[in-house]
Parts: sequence; structure tokens; C-alpha cells
Amino acid sequence: MRKEDKAKQIEAIKGLLADYSCVYLTETTALNAEKTVELRRAAFKNDVKMVVVKNTLLKKAMEQMDMDYSGLYDSLAGPTTLMLSNTGNAPAKLIKSFRQKKETLPALKAAYVEETAYVGADQLEVLATIKSKNELIADVVALLQSPAKNVISALQSGGNKLHGILETLSNKEN
Repeated sequence: MRKEDKAKQIEAIKGLLADYSCVYLTETTALNAEKTVELRRAAFKNDVKMVVVKNTLLKKAMEQMDMDYSGLYDSLAGPTTLMLSNTGNAPAKLIKSFRQKKETLPALKAAYVEETAYVGADQLEVLATIKSKNELIADVVALLQSPAKNVISALQSGGNKLHGILETLSNKEN
């Protein structure tokens, strides 16, 4: 490959890394064509971008980025497929669901999520249970709304009780 072509590919990889906040390094080489197409379709449905890259070009692109991807460098061995997403747990859930079909691949090599490197296939379960930013915001909003809902329901039930008592007293006088 010529130097100019390598430079173009490095720039393309840098563009992908800049567009996505979560980077998963996986191995998919042993999948046959049918399973690979199935995985790509599932990735597309879940807003996960899959790209097969050369390790040396990926490492050079990562070194030129502002993020510290150094925790992933040791995992850049053998064939590598990038899974990119802006939702931290989406690729992990995709891999996990695909592997539930008695598949051994895709195999997780490493991941970079929320400025943290996760190395090794044993990290898949941890990554799948990480809550996304939107899920955390929803949890906080629900926690903040809970006390207000309790106060409103207490006021409403108290008002209903008071209304019932007044109605009973007014009926007794008749």
C-alpha cells in the first residue's frame, strides 16, 4: 500500500473515532458470510457502525487523537473489527445477543467507553450493563419526580378524605 493511501485511511479512521464516543475492538474473522451479514444488519439496526481495519493504521490514528486510547494498544493483534457507537452499552448488548445464538464470535478484545479502557472478553458483561448517558439522566429525573408525586398524591388523598368527612357530617344533620 502506498504512503498516500495509508495517510487517507488513517484520516478516515480518525474521522470515525472523532464521530463516535465508544470504540469496541472485536474479532469476527471466523464468521461465515451469512453470519457476517446478519451481524452487520443487527449492528445497523442498533446504530452501531462496523469497520474492519488494519491494526497498524488504527494505532496510528489513535495516537493522533486527543483521547488516550493507549489502554487498547495491546489488544491490537490479529484481525480487528471496530464497532463504533455513541451509546456505551449498544455494541456490548449486540455482541451478547448475537452470542446467545450459540456463536463464539464476535469476540470482544477491548473497548473504550466513557474515557475508560476495558480489556478482555470477560469485560463483556460489565459493558453490557453500563447505563448510557440518557438512561442515567432518565433515572435522575425519575428520582427527582418521585418526592413531588408523593406530595401531590398525599394532598389529593387528604383532600378526598376531608371531602368525605364533610359530606358524611352534612348528611348526618339532615
